[in-house]
Amino acid sequence: MSLSRKRKKELHKLQSKLNDLWESQQVIVDQAGHAVRDAGRQLGNYGREEIVPTVRGAYGKYAEPVIDRSAQVSRRVLSDKVIPGAGAVVGSALSIWDAAGDTRARLAAGKGLSLPDGKKYAKRADKYGKQATRKLSAQLSRLEPKKKGMGAGGVIAILLGVAAAAGVAYAAWQTLRADDELWVADDPLRAPDA
Repeated sequence: MSLSRKRKKELHKLQSKLNDLWESQQVIVDQAGHAVRDAGRQLGNYGREEIVPTVRGAYGKYAEPVIDRSAQVSRRVLSDKVIPGAGAVVGSALSIWDAAGDTRARLAAGKGLSLPDGKKYAKRADKYGKQATRKLSAQLSRLEPKKKGMGAGGVIAILLGVAAAAGVAYAAWQTLRADDELWVADDPLRAPDA
């Protein structure tokens, strides 16, 4: 099947127009890529200069006082209620252990069974309880966290900034991308032959 000269000429014109269109599309896509890179850089700057300080300020104003108060209350309950209670329990247990040991020694010595002296073991229980409370308090004071570096608010701010940057970059990419899937060319600046 041969084409007439007129048809060949029209096809040649059409192919040159398509080649021009293809080249202009490639230039536009290249410019869009540069614009997306610049937008990503500007978004990163905006996140560092505006979003992170705002989130840090909000964290410091709203979340940090609540967290600090709850930590203080927890520390107070632990040091005022739990540790003295645990010290009393430990002191009583050690006092009972001493009473059992004294009774066993008295039986082994052949002195017979008698009731232990309640006042003596109550004093021992108090003494053991105070010692246990001091030791537990010392352990608690060693567990106090030393504040250093960025806290949870900083991490949250960074994550929000990264998520926002990724969202804007994805939206820009979806908006500016060409339908290159429809065109497959060996030479990126040359359109396929018709």
